Amino acid sequence: MNNSIHSRKFPPDHTDGIERLKAVVHDLRSPGGCPWDIEQTHESLVTNLIEEAYEAVDAIRSGDKAHMREELGDLLLQVVMHSEIASETETFDLDGVAHEVSEKLIRRHPHVYGESNASTTEGVLAQWDEIKKLEKGSRNQSLLDGVGKGLPALSRAAKLQKKVGKVGFDWPDAVGVIAKIREELDEVVEALDANEDRQRYEEEIGDLLFSVANLARKLGSDPEALLSATNDKFIGRFGAVERALEASGKTPESATLDEMEAAWQAAKG
Repeated sequence: MNNSIHSRKFPPDHTDGIERLKAVVHDLRSPGGCPWDIEQTHESLVTNLIEEAYEAVDAIRSGDKAHMREELGDLLLQVVMHSEIASETETFDLDGVAHEVSEKLIRRHPHVYGESNASTTEGVLAQWDEIKKLEKGSRNQSLLDGVGKGLPALSRAAKLQKKVGKVGFDWPDAVGVIAKIREELDEVVEALDANEDRQRYEEEIGDLLFSVANLARKLGSDPEALLSATNDKFIGRFGAVERALEASGKTPESATLDEMEAAWQAAKG
């Protein structure tokens, strides 16, 4: 058994938290460290980064502060890990990442660090967007260029809609959006009834989802959060269905649709 890792001098508890984490990750990536950590690359860690971000969001929504601290730590670990990997080729390191985001915050908050007079949230956001455009090197870039492709689809739809809404490309109220949803649903049905090819009805379903996301955004809600809550509600209710079937000696696999529907309605109360 290789005991080299056990002979390392552990960073002391009183070390600054970030410095201690950097030291631990450096040890894990160093010769004699952890085989799994040593094998990781920026690309191999992408899924972990996404999962940890979602788990942090879930912890925040739960209101459990201890769980939130744990999950934010797991998310921070991903940033430190990517920075450590980059530092090994002298590309950048964690200090460089922190310095760059600090400078960005200072540039984009001239009302705090400069002479701008932005005094409302709306004014601050408009100023942020204008500074961001200048940083990209052109005032003529598309309004939507800054909406990241890595966002979940519902969140990205809402952000796209919010962006164009700021320049007046928006429904005056939710009534118009509801009418649009009905129109898009009709087009889905028409595509299915006409035996259109798969691409056509999938496009129509996408339009329908986009419109539903727009309704949530128009009413001041986050469509991603709404669907997440519905997912949790569905899980809870289906769990009640499983328990009801189990009490009668059945499983979802052995029950009829009518039996499952009856249990579902009972779970809804």
